[in-house]
This record gives sequence, structure tokens and C-alpha cells, in this order.
Amino acid sequence: MTSNPKPISAPAAASHETGGRFATLTFERNVAAPVSTLWQAWTAPAARAVWAPPSPSVTVAFLEAYTRVGGREVSLCKVEGEPDIRCECGWLELRPPLRSVNYEVISSEGATLSAALVTADFAHLGETSRLVVTVQLSSLAEDMAAGYRQGFGAGLDNLAGVAERTMVLQRVIRAPRAVVWNAWMNNETLPLWWGPDGFSCRTKRIDLRQGGEWVFDMIGPDGTVYPNHHLYGEVRTQERFGYTLLWGENGPKHADAWASFEEEDGFTRVTLGMVMNTAAEFQAAKGFGAIELGQQTLGKLDRLVASLPQPA
Repeated sequence: MTSNPKPISAPAAASHETGGRFATLTFERNVAAPVSTLWQAWTAPAARAVWAPPSPSVTVAFLEAYTRVGGREVSLCKVEGEPDIRCECGWLELRPPLRSVNYEVISSEGATLSAALVTADFAHLGETSRLVVTVQLSSLAEDMAAGYRQGFGAGLDNLAGVAERTMVLQRVIRAPRAVVWNAWMNNETLPLWWGPDGFSCRTKRIDLRQGGEWVFDMIGPDGTVYPNHHLYGEVRTQERFGYTLLWGENGPKHADAWASFEEEDGFTRVTLGMVMNTAAEFQAAKGFGAIELGQQTLGKLDRLVASLPQPA
């Protein structure tokens, strides 16, 4: 998470500082989302890209994002008229959905400003959850504690808002990961199963590569046409991809989404996540049964791959 080296104000956070160079900062948030959803919002690169900017005047460009133990995330925090701030995050421990530990190094114009150890603890509170983030900070070039208070405080406020409008679907698909990936990221097979039971797809254009798009109509059982436009971002083969959902061709954005694929006892755990554009859209989607309809869609994928020849 990118800190703000020149804070305007400092949100409340507990701290213990030693001589201005070392500090331990603690941030706590109660979040109106299940802990499994909060975990996805905290760790999934597509979701992190939504909540990372601490304020509207800041943009965050992700150069690398690989959420696994030993993986790292590299981003540039950009403010007009100011030097870019580089943040390198390395994942040291991931225990879903209980705890993550990562290091974070902040630098600018070739100089390292700070290094920190960040521990995030998650607690299940039924339909809500609690997050406690502890930052053990070493300021190297200047006192970075105030910037961390502002940056982390704003970022965690954003995270809470994103988690509250995030929908997560999971299903174990009864096939190896390569088979599931190929059934999804294939111009011919994706339209065969995408959509709930009784729905079909009519494709106008499809290119499932990074930077590609899928323009299509989803047709309901009663003949109602639902125009869709998917724009594909990062594609990491057999691991994950991110995409943006638009209301019709070049229409307004509906959601930032991702799908990830994990091996599980010879099968594949698929996670499909969507950060809705607004809380109202999230509530509307939940109200008309989007979770149940999404599970029907993944069920159609499961049935399709079960009908395909399996690798020896």
C-alpha cells in the first residue's frame, strides 16, 4: 500500500514511536462484508487496484502484481507536479482468510525512504469482519510515520468501501486447471457456457488476450437481450485474469472483475470476484439473485469441462 509522504491530515491510528526513526502503527477497521470477501478485496490484484489510491488526486499504476508467498507487487504513486513514489510489496505469509504478512519498501527518485513489515489480521464476525493492520516502520530518509498514518488510513477506508460492494463466487470445478483455463479463455467455448441456466450468448467480437475484448449479447429464457462488453486487462496464463464489465458496447462501467484458478486435489478452485461500480449497484445485483445466477454460470462451466476429454 502506498503511503503519502506529504499528508494533509492524519486519521486516527495507534502508534508507538522511538526517536522519530522507528514506529509501530496500528490501524483497525470494522467492515460490513464477510471475512472471505474482505480477504479477496485485500489480496486480489484487481481489487487492490481499485482501493489503492489514497485520494482522488492520486493515481496508482501497478507495474507488477503477484499475490503468493514469494511474489511481489510494484506500483507507482503519482501526484501531479510531484516525483513518483515507488512502492514494492513482497508477500511473506498468506493464510486465507486469517493473516497476511508482507514487507514494503518506499522509494522516490532512486532514494529509499522507508522499509516496513506489514501484518494484517482478519476476524470473522458473521456477515461482517474486522481487520487489524500493524505496520512496523523504519524511516530511512525522512520521518515517514505521518505519511503512513495518512496513506494507510485513507487506503483502509477505501478498502472497507470496496469490500462492501464486492461479490465473490467460488466453486471447485472437477477438472485440472489447464482444462478449466482452456474452457474459459477460449473464443469458441466461453460463449457456450457463460450465463445462468437458460441463457445464451450472441457474440459480436471476441478476443480473450490481454488488451482484448468480448462484445456480446446475453439472451434470457424469455428472449430479453442484455448487452455486455468485457475489456481484458492482465492475463496470467492458468493463474488469473482481470477485466472490466461495461453496460453494453462502450457503455458505462458496471464492475472491475477478476477470475483466479487454483489447483486443489487434482481439481480447480475458481474464484470469480466483482467490485461493483457503486454500492447501489451491488445491492441491486444481490437483490435480483446475482450470487445464485453466478453459481449457475459456474455450474455450466463444470458440466462443460466434465464433457471434455481429460488429459492422460
